Amino acid sequence: MNLSFFDQFMSPSLLGIPLILISMLFPTLLYPSPNSRWITNRLLTLQSWFLHLITKQLMTPLTKKGHKWALILSSLMIFLLTINLLGLLPYTFTPTTQLSMNLALAFPLWLATLLTGLRNQPSASLGHLLPEGTPTPLIPALILIETTSLLIRPLALGVRLTANLTAGHLLIQLISTATTVLLPIMPAVSLLTLSILLLLTILEVAVAMIQAYVFVLLLSLYLQENI
Repeated sequence: MNLSFFDQFMSPSLLGIPLILISMLFPTLLYPSPNSRWITNRLLTLQSWFLHLITKQLMTPLTKKGHKWALILSSLMIFLLTINLLGLLPYTFTPTTQLSMNLALAFPLWLATLLTGLRNQPSASLGHLLPEGTPTPLIPALILIETTSLLIRPLALGVRLTANLTAGHLLIQLISTATTVLLPIMPAVSLLTLSILLLLTILEVAVAMIQAYVFVLLLSLYLQENI
């Protein structure tokens, strides 16, 4: 019974062929492609407004040099947001519950921000490893601590996203299982757990959106330190 709770996190496969790539690319087909018309339908207008809002929020703390990253960060935000929300539907697979995928997204982007800083302003980037006014005996320890905190950033990004989504999916499955089991035995308690399940689902929708935003926002803050 305990193993069945984690079956939802297994990568889907068909005839031994993993389907995780299809589950990652399929959400992009749900978005309508823009056209050259001035007056479009309401869906395209809403999509354009939402993209403009996301780009504005992510690019506000950055300088003009960082605006080159607008397409990458906005696309990543839409990608994570769509996958997280679609993963809350029944009988679906959420690729962002896989730590390997989240690390594959976090590590190259974090490394790109780090290399950007080392190329543009190497002295300032290396200066973050040693705070100003540090006593001389503490310099080796602080450099080691700051280097560790710098290298652990992509791991923290991936683990944060994986842990929050995995915990939410497990809670939803546990409470839904309890609701189903208690229905013929104690209907009143089953209705109570059903109301808790509805509230938890609303909370998980918010968590799915917030975690996608936090993932991209932290990347933009790392970029801000290096430009």
